[in-house]
Amino acid sequence: MSNSQYNKATYLLSAHTLDQCPDDIGMEVAFAGSSNVGKSSVINAITGNRKLARTSKIPGRTQMLNFFILDERLRLVDLPGYGYAKVPEKIRQNWGSVLRTYFEQRQSLTGLFLIMDVRHPLKPFDLQMLDWCQSAGLPVHILLNKSDKVSRGAGYKALQMVKRNYPDEYMTVQLFSVLNKNGLDEARDKLDNWFSGHQKP
Repeated sequence: MSNSQYNKATYLLSAHTLDQCPDDIGMEVAFAGSSNVGKSSVINAITGNRKLARTSKIPGRTQMLNFFILDERLRLVDLPGYGYAKVPEKIRQNWGSVLRTYFEQRQSLTGLFLIMDVRHPLKPFDLQMLDWCQSAGLPVHILLNKSDKVSRGAGYKALQMVKRNYPDEYMTVQLFSVLNKNGLDEARDKLDNWFSGHQKP
């Protein structure tokens, strides 16, 4: 896909439950991450639309599955953030149940972009998401976001640490920065690879 096709991404709908999701056809890539890692900003950077995914100075504002369409068969999905949102425990538990079922049963789900803060990778929520994806046989691409906030050496060290601690044939990892667009082409290339039907890294 060309960059212009990502730039054409538009909002489709938001779902509280799987029954409210679009028809389970075509292909979609989901984006997940703790609520303060800049997940929605990553989606906006990839699509070149700063207003596409809702961002806020208050972490945890994404409380539904938000679907964006690239064309009639391809979608991006902004998943609820975790780990910081000030929401009732009952809602938090419901998110977990919906997401796990989504990973296990959604046939059109082609891969997951898991966003982490490069300064604090592989937190408990990240490991839970990786375990869910591993059990579902779902490819994962990790974006170590906010790489502009660390030195090149520190970024490389974090990158190697993630690779060393979670080696898996279905997992790839890269550095990324919303601020200076570091890693943007690499992230789009990964989406291209999955959407073209080559699901393994």
